[in-house]
Amino acid sequence: MRRKRKWDREDDDPAAGLLNLFDIWLVFAVSLLLAALTYSQAARPDSATPVKNPGEPDMEIVNKQGQEIETLRMTDRQLTGEGQKLGTAYRLKSGKVVYVPETGKK
Repeated sequence: MRRKRKWDREDDDPAAGLLNLFDIWLVFAVSLLLAALTYSQAARPDSATPVKNPGEPDMEIVNKQGQEIETLRMTDRQLTGEGQKLGTAYRLKSGKVVYVPETGKK
């Protein structure tokens, strides 16, 4: 009769398979947590431009680039200077503004 060695023994523990499942679920939970954190960082934009009171005399445009915030306010002042015409803007009946750049051909 042959003697059984310790590496010849079969594993009679019925919970051994559950431990492997626990390891798999633990890896799954950690990867799900990392995916959620990555998504929350990607969903937060570095730049944003909300408009307060659009079309009103006290309209403000808030421009955010990273940590820097710039506020632009409407004014009745007219600017003068030299420049070049870049195109034409049209307001549609729906209220949308369409910009048509010049092609450069004359």
